Amino acid sequence: MQIKEDILEKHLDNIRALQSESGLFLASRSDVSTGYNKAWLRDNFYTCLAFEEIEDWQTVKKVWKALLSIFVKHKNKISWAVKNKPYNTYQYIHARYNPETFEEFWEEWGNKQNDAVGAIIFKIGDLEHRGVKIIETEEEKEILQILTDYLNSIEYWHDPDNGVWEEYEETHASSIGACLAGLKAIAKLGLVKIPHGLVEKGEESLKKLLPRESKSKFTDLALLSLIYPFDVVPEKTAREIVRHLEYHLEKDRGVIRYKNDKYYNKNQDEVSEEAEWCFGFSWLSIIYNKWSEDDKKFGDITDSDDAKKAAKYLEKAFKTIHNNQIPELYYSDSDKPNDNTPLGWAESLFIVALLKSGK
Repeated sequence: MQIKEDILEKHLDNIRALQSESGLFLASRSDVSTGYNKAWLRDNFYTCLAFEEIEDWQTVKKVWKALLSIFVKHKNKISWAVKNKPYNTYQYIHARYNPETFEEFWEEWGNKQNDAVGAIIFKIGDLEHRGVKIIETEEEKEILQILTDYLNSIEYWHDPDNGVWEEYEETHASSIGACLAGLKAIAKLGLVKIPHGLVEKGEESLKKLLPRESKSKFTDLALLSLIYPFDVVPEKTAREIVRHLEYHLEKDRGVIRYKNDKYYNKNQDEVSEEAEWCFGFSWLSIIYNKWSEDDKKFGDITDSDDAKKAAKYLEKAFKTIHNNQIPELYYSDSDKPNDNTPLGWAESLFIVALLKSGK
């Protein structure tokens, strides 16, 4: 359908405009004043999903080679953290980098983000398993082993980190799940040695935390990552996570990250007017499409409730588009987006949702 193709190309172009010469994507526009004109590990992971979906392997490989180059550049620092359990935030693998020099940005930004490291390992394993070669040199193979040993050193299964939202330190289910998914993905390859018990410790800790995100958060938008793309929770738990999120966090123009989120909170006292994140709708559509496909496999149901919900959330995602771009978020109960427009991650999940809808 030409309309779908036009929409797809427009949003792919929105993402392409964020790509630097090295291959890394900026989180948002280069001229934005919010600090989002930098390259995050996590954002590159999610932003690149769109190019996987259209099977643009040249772009995918360029991104992942650039990400590996970051770790090669900082190999001595990461190796130190393997031998000496980090005790200060700056000793952890950093979360964001200059997209051309691959240097760290030193200002404090909640840089202790274990989920980003887990996500990187997961996708390397996933791509290799699907025949897309990412690990091609001995140095890259060595880096993959170092990253694996790093997760063991920091004791990812109970290490309090800043999590997906880069805020105060807690033990987060979404961070444990990302690391667990990464370890499981590379274990299939036989390229590295997984320290004994490393997977099992993660599984046990995750099971104890779920369906909560953390001690302070009953539900959280970040928990969706455990369903897509990581697929590390059974369907019963996954549906419980989604049910809680829909009941507590779904709004008109997006999904709030968690109750009493202060980031871009419209209320002067920063309570009860949480910002509404656009990519929440695309994320939910992707998950319901996944379940809809499972419905068909096991019962040949062509018009299941899951399919209807996938379509509903895709329609809601369309309504978040602002001047042909998808923002990071809208201020509570308003049609005003923040300046991080477009957000690469939001554009990518929208593209994935659009293509998985088959419409």
